Amino acid sequence: MEDVSLWLLQLRDAFSRHLVFGVGILLMGSFFMGRLAEKIRLPAITGFILAGLILGPSMIGLVHRDLDATLASITEIALALIALVIGSEFSLKKLRSIGRPVVIITLFQLFAAFLLVTGALVLAGMALEFAAILGAIASATAPAATVAIIRDLKARGPFVDYLYGVVALDDAGCILLFASVTAIASNSLGAASGMLTSILHAVVEILASIILGGVTGWVLHLLTRKRARVNEFLIVSLSVILVLSAISNTFHLSALLSSMAAGAVMANLSRKTHRIVTSLDSISPPLYAAFFAIAGTELNLGVLTSPAILLFGGVFVVARGMGKVAGVHFGAVAAGSDPLIRKYLGFGMLPQAGVAIGLVLFLDTIPYFSQNHQITATLINIVLFSVLFNELAGPPLSRYAVIKGAKLE
Repeated sequence: MEDVSLWLLQLRDAFSRHLVFGVGILLMGSFFMGRLAEKIRLPAITGFILAGLILGPSMIGLVHRDLDATLASITEIALALIALVIGSEFSLKKLRSIGRPVVIITLFQLFAAFLLVTGALVLAGMALEFAAILGAIASATAPAATVAIIRDLKARGPFVDYLYGVVALDDAGCILLFASVTAIASNSLGAASGMLTSILHAVVEILASIILGGVTGWVLHLLTRKRARVNEFLIVSLSVILVLSAISNTFHLSALLSSMAAGAVMANLSRKTHRIVTSLDSISPPLYAAFFAIAGTELNLGVLTSPAILLFGGVFVVARGMGKVAGVHFGAVAAGSDPLIRKYLGFGMLPQAGVAIGLVLFLDTIPYFSQNHQITATLINIVLFSVLFNELAGPPLSRYAVIKGAKLE
């Protein structure tokens, strides 16, 4: 029996360091765990994360820790696509149709979550730079669960219009906030210069990222405006996005911000933006499944049982929930919105998944954090702790909000 166990361990070790095997087993595990999660009325994303956790170094070990740096490339590609799609929602026509009240509510809840989480983590003993980064990540919301609930309930009316509008703007605002905070924090942590120098460096980095992304969006428009076939859209779009991400990372710019800027410029120049996004959708499912599973491999069960992670994770979850609900309430009051929106809309902003995970994994591409893996792992586990909690508790609360605030058919 011992010989069989030893042979199985040797076989596992032989395969676990192989990149192709790692990606394949993560995709297979994501499929089955995603289906299982949906059967018990949880988002498939939760299943993907759990698949990575089970297959990763914390448990079975079929995906070796040595693959972290190589698998980060998949994360980089997935993040670039996510940011491009978010940016493509920023057409001036769409922004005008959303209206002033939705913009006000979005800004209130965005900054309320950021400030409350940052302040609470600092009071709990975390350094300001790390607390501010987590505060920026806390402002992200996962729209998938809320949208599914709205469709399931066949809800309609002003409440639903407001909810869609705030969710659409929230993740874009979160990426802008995260890029700004991370640029300042990483410069402050990695340099001996003062805070003013760090802020100026961050401003240059953000502006350069936006300009690079804007130029790339214009180039992508030129390359695709006369194309008619879907495969041409896919090849050209994917190649341009990958080159943009590589250039951004090489020159220490924000790949997220540049990809989002490219999507925004493209959306305002071309009527074919939806065709580009649709063509990219054909490769998105396996890429996103691998992306979330890779996030699961980063989850360290041993760290999650440590008092510090439980403390910071609990503070993060509570402060974020308070920030989202209170921010929507006061934003709705300032905008003069309906009492139902003030009272219930905030509960629809609690689910958290893809963008939050993507942002915290993005830290691995920043020199300071890639060189301080223990700090990065701690921040990743705090965010994954929050995501797992909010993917369990968030959807029921969103359903409650929609039932109370919207018209049901």
